Amino acid sequence: MPNSNTPTIAVALIVKNEAQNLDACLRTVTDWVDEIVILDSGSSDDTKNVALKYTDKFYVNENWPGFGPQRRVAQQYIKSDFVLWLDADERVTPELKQSIQQAVSTNEKNTLYSICRLNWVFGRYIRHCGWYPDNVVRLYPTQLTQYNDAQVHEKVEVTQGMQIKQLDGDAIHFTYNDLQHYLRKSNSYALAWSADKAKQGKKGRFSQIITHSIACFIKMYIIKAGFLDGKQGLLLSLLSTHYTIIKYADLWIRTSAKKPDQAF
Repeated sequence: MPNSNTPTIAVALIVKNEAQNLDACLRTVTDWVDEIVILDSGSSDDTKNVALKYTDKFYVNENWPGFGPQRRVAQQYIKSDFVLWLDADERVTPELKQSIQQAVSTNEKNTLYSICRLNWVFGRYIRHCGWYPDNVVRLYPTQLTQYNDAQVHEKVEVTQGMQIKQLDGDAIHFTYNDLQHYLRKSNSYALAWSADKAKQGKKGRFSQIITHSIACFIKMYIIKAGFLDGKQGLLLSLLSTHYTIIKYADLWIRTSAKKPDQAF
């Protein structure tokens, strides 16, 4: 456990049906953090029992508000000085652990910290495609800020006067179990993204489906050197293009397609 003179740190997760991942994730943090907070959105597997092996701070909010709002709810349960956000399919490496502990011990004013995720996809670590370094803000003083209210692709709110520092070491991210998992996950993200944009008053154009999908493939596979990731790089670039098609197509359908006035 951290020295009593240093600020305390919590690990926080939002989960649903993560029994197969949660144990391995929590084993990478349980011996050096002060608090583990888990907010479940209605798991039907053994997630709760796995979580209770590590913490009694297990809460449930089945009225799913979106990723950003759900994280905001979870943060309300945190008592520690710092919060480190993880997903159940992520693992903290020893180098990252050391960097986190150093940052918390230093406790620099108005400072947030980003971690680098190294993604394991379809049997290979992806080091190109624009996926590495995959930097995300995940560590910050609990009272300093919180996540925004985006339904998907949520981000920590960074306001004027705050600074972001990069932590050393990677978090290993086991992104997808298989192709079915990818399709299910990417489809839900795409529909949540388009619903969020439509709610904001954004309009979809059919041309965006074509231009954005082509740009996605060119960027990932050529500009970001996805070809250096072998077959996985090509597959990931194609699948990401498919994801782009789905989200812009759904936005166009939501905001442009109209039902006929006459009912038959």
